[in-house]
Amino acid sequence: MGPLGLARLVTELCSERKAEEVVLLDIRRSTVIADYFVICSGTSERHLGALSEEIREELGRQGERGRRVEGSPRSGWILLDYGSVIVHLFSRAERDYYRLERLWAAATPVLRLE
Repeated sequence: MGPLGLARLVTELCSERKAEEVVLLDIRRSTVIADYFVICSGTSERHLGALSEEIREELGRQGERGRRVEGSPRSGWILLDYGSVIVHLFSRAERDYYRLERLWAAATPVLRLE
């Protein structure tokens, strides 16, 4: 699966699992660390944990192995690193605090789901 297909799959999984404000950003022109960011918000610690688990399980079934997982539901920010795609799962408060969309304003929005 290519990077855009992987990013779109993650976006769909987040949406299906009721994540809020799902955003897919193309960051290729801004950095070499990845091709895409998927950013979304969970409604609780339990929801963040479930989103993280579902993404990792489904991508594993698709043969995609994550490089690294950082953070925890309790911290309010979980980062799933799939190389070309980095997934940011935030609590509402942490997302408001870090404002990744603002930091990466030069990125091209590919998809926004409210």
